[in-house]
Amino acid sequence: MAAGVVAPGGTADGVQSLERAFLLLELMADAGGEVAISRLAAESGLPVSTIHRLVRTLMARGYVRQLPSRRYVLGPRLIHLGEFASRMLATWAQPHLTWLVDTIGETANLAMLDGDRVVYAAQVPSRHSMRMFTEVGRRVHLHCTGVGKVLLAQLSPETARELLVRGGMPARTDLTVTDPDELMTQLPAIAAQGYAVDDGEQEAGVRCVAVPVPGGPSAGAISVSGPAGRLTMDAVPRVVPLLQSAAAALAAELREDGAASISAPSS
Repeated sequence: MAAGVVAPGGTADGVQSLERAFLLLELMADAGGEVAISRLAAESGLPVSTIHRLVRTLMARGYVRQLPSRRYVLGPRLIHLGEFASRMLATWAQPHLTWLVDTIGETANLAMLDGDRVVYAAQVPSRHSMRMFTEVGRRVHLHCTGVGKVLLAQLSPETARELLVRGGMPARTDLTVTDPDELMTQLPAIAAQGYAVDDGEQEAGVRCVAVPVPGGPSAGAISVSGPAGRLTMDAVPRVVPLLQSAAAALAAELREDGAASISAPSS
């Protein structure tokens, strides 16, 4: 909902306060869940007095806590919302991932950016007896996964580098890129081509192709993964348009659902 739009039964000021409160929560999440009020002021552009007022309200509802250091952290009340949202997102993604498995033959995944990691939110496994499996809810590094790299490529260079440095770049295989400078040089090409490939960088002998979910409510990506001998580099030009079609369909469904929720008349 745009700033200044009057919600049913509300005021423009109320909508603005709501938008600002969500902005503060998002800034806390981007900072890794813990942040000083000076950083919130610098990144939001809001007066400190406004931030204090909004944060007090969020604290009263359990969405924010204050540490003894006086830094603010995301509160436990968000866990319930996040778990419910993850279940709903997985439900929406399921038919699109199933279509990818039926069409491509390999395991299909939905992953979301989660601080300096990427978390798998949904998966439909391949029908092959030899197939890739990643536990839903698993958090992995950004630098060595197709979903992680394609999500990094959607960010500003400053933010991408910050996440890489903060999260670390351990070597998972002999092919893992562990130098932030080297990976940063790859991101513009990934952004331009619209997809990323994990070519045995997370797990030896496994290849993954990933595309971003365009314009989604949060940073997400869809991928397929399988044995490198079956999911060959020659197959990538065929696989990418299918992934992009599924990602676009999921994004459109999420936008339509959100619009319906906002515009539905109150009873």
